[in-house]
Amino acid sequence: MKDEEKKNRSRTSFILHPSSFVLPKKRFGQNFLADERVVERIVQEVSPRACETIVEIGPGRGALTSRLIETTGRLVAIEFDRDLIPLLQEKFGERANFTLVEADALVTDLCALIKPATNARVVANLPYYISTAILQRLIEQRACLTEMVLMLQREVVERICAPPGSTERGFLSVSVEAYCLTETLFDVAPTAFRPVPKVWSSVVRLSVRPRIAVKVEDESLLWRIVSAGFAQRRKTIFNNLRNAPADMLSRIEDAGGATTVLENAGIESKRRAETLTLEEWARLTEAIAD
Repeated sequence: MKDEEKKNRSRTSFILHPSSFVLPKKRFGQNFLADERVVERIVQEVSPRACETIVEIGPGRGALTSRLIETTGRLVAIEFDRDLIPLLQEKFGERANFTLVEADALVTDLCALIKPATNARVVANLPYYISTAILQRLIEQRACLTEMVLMLQREVVERICAPPGSTERGFLSVSVEAYCLTETLFDVAPTAFRPVPKVWSSVVRLSVRPRIAVKVEDESLLWRIVSAGFAQRRKTIFNNLRNAPADMLSRIEDAGGATTVLENAGIESKRRAETLTLEEWARLTEAIAD
């Protein structure tokens, strides 16, 4: 790995702006993208259009912003770090197609923010420590999102894309599969960032499905069941259902108990949650709902 990092460092050209030296904050998990080649590749994958709105979460020092703004019809940037706001305003504030919002992406209503547009795409280099929470928030707001091109820690992308049977598969994997088509685009070496993180990153494209990928009457029940199923990963799906929260356990018992609902769903009781397909989770939901 060290030889590969040295090779990447030797081939890297960095983005340096006189006004860009706002120090990264460890408490925000900031690692600013500084490699022009990575920026170029992300922009190529996004391929911004003059007729659309793009939301950039965490523009940082503006490495991606400076490229996206050139061809995007409207760019809405959400930045949480107030110290970066003056820098971004200085660089892009005079652009008619640029809107800067100082806000926390975890609580921001994107569908309201992009109005009068009714849909948008998201581009983001997400801090590792909060990436899963932001991704879940984006999925919640999928009604106005068509696509997300995200840079995440490589291990997070592996979890997102983990198929049934993989030890990496979890609640997030099932959730993303239900609402998005996933495509891992490329890996990014630690040397592409300043400061240099200890882990590799990956860029992934999530194309939002027009509707959930399985037929299920009660989506909220589905996700409560999936959550219960993954509560203790080493236990079987049978044991996790038997130890579900009280309100969920009551519904399972009303449907005949854990053994019966698993039989009705065609799921062997000794299997673990990571082996279940999305369709099997849907069948289990219907067995409990009936």
